[in-house]
Amino acid sequence: MVWTWQFEKADGTSATPAVEPEEFTTQGDAESWIGEEWKALLDGGVDQVRLFEDGGEVYAGPMSLHAAEEG
Repeated sequence: MVWTWQFEKADGTSATPAVEPEEFTTQGDAESWIGEEWKALLDGGVDQVRLFEDGGEVYAGPMSLHAAEEG
């Protein structure tokens, strides 16, 4: 199983991340990585992300990186 992130602008179009994305062997590793890199991604023009497991979307819809700023 492989977990990967898809990076998007606020309108849902593809965004190129400022941080080199990885493929992860566990969902926990993928989520830890986004927790560490969200600020650099946001600063680089990524507004939201989607997590995929072997090509299938894990969450129902995108996860905004802006919400992390508010907390």
